[in-house]
Amino acid sequence: MYTILICDDDRDIVSALDIYLTSEGYRTVKTYDGREALKAAEEQPVDLVLMDIMMPGIDGIRATAKLREHSNLPIILLTAKSEDADKVLGLNIGADDYITKPFNPIEVIARVRSQLRRYTSLGGRAAEEAGPHVLTNGGIRLDDGAKSVTVDGEPVSLTPLEYNILLLLLKNPGRVFSTAQIYEMVWNDTSVGSESTVAVHIRHLREKIEIDPASPRYIKVVWGLGYKMEKL
Repeated sequence: MYTILICDDDRDIVSALDIYLTSEGYRTVKTYDGREALKAAEEQPVDLVLMDIMMPGIDGIRATAKLREHSNLPIILLTAKSEDADKVLGLNIGADDYITKPFNPIEVIARVRSQLRRYTSLGGRAAEEAGPHVLTNGGIRLDDGAKSVTVDGEPVSLTPLEYNILLLLLKNPGRVFSTAQIYEMVWNDTSVGSESTVAVHIRHLREKIEIDPASPRYIKVVWGLGYKMEKL
């Protein structure tokens, strides 16, 4: 059984999410501010976090940043329509997705399932693998069996989305993917409005694998078309 940590200062929203998730067989942990969420995540195993952005005390952005210091578990932000800048900031510091309030229960469950599938496929719950499949390009080495990445021999910690973007590009060196294609293949969702989301995750990925992210060796922009993995 997967455990979902819910954090929102609106108790009605927490209660509604609890009902949606428990009805689908998930276990929930209910918290009402960022400090409670961080404490709960330290005290027990959690598989995914649903985190409101705007909260008193430690808000969702700062709580997400703290969680990312030691964990790659999926984090979905709960946002208001007016919080576009915060959505981008949240994705920049490591959130995997966001849901805009008011939300549809079907959308919530679909996004939770999608993130959990991605997380477990990357070994988040010690998923068993048939065997290693190693991809290399220049100094990058991705072992898809061990779900590990090194750059010039140094281990790199990636979020599930960053890993899957890198895996897609490494499997297809030289091929140009549009942002819509990347979103549909990695997020497994329709690509409407996906451009900024993909750009944020690629920028974050570059910061981890490139010596100079402003002048990347590996992930190149093909202006007007998309991104590709440069063959080295």
